[in-house]
Amino acid sequence: VQLQASGGGLVQAGGSLRLSCTASGRTFSSYAMAWFRQGPGKEREFVAAIRRSGQVTYYADSVKGRFTMSRDNAKNTVYLQMNSLKPEDTAVYYCAAGSGTILSSVRQQAGYDYWGQGTQVTVSS
Repeated sequence: VQLQASGGGLVQAGGSLRLSCTASGRTFSSYAMAWFRQGPGKEREFVAAIRRSGQVTYYADSVKGRFTMSRDNAKNTVYLQMNSLKPEDTAVYYCAAGSGTILSSVRQQAGYDYWGQGTQVTVSS
């Protein structure tokens, strides 16, 4: 599986962005998907995840209520709608796919097998 993330950019605090991640291959619906991010000088951290059906999502406390993750299995694409952005959301955002992701690992990098190249999100104050 190859993942291509897009949609990053520069936005003012309080603004919105929508990230997309498109996967190659015909088995996209069999993968759990997630977004992680890595801010300047920080470790990569979990942001959001969605199960294969798209009916269950998980969020980091820091983004809950502001970010929404969704997927369109017909388009092999997941989205991350980011609203009310804050300067601390500045990071490179990575999408990830997991073929055997279980509940206990959905928020962990080790739960995912494939990673995209990342897209930069910069939020100015």
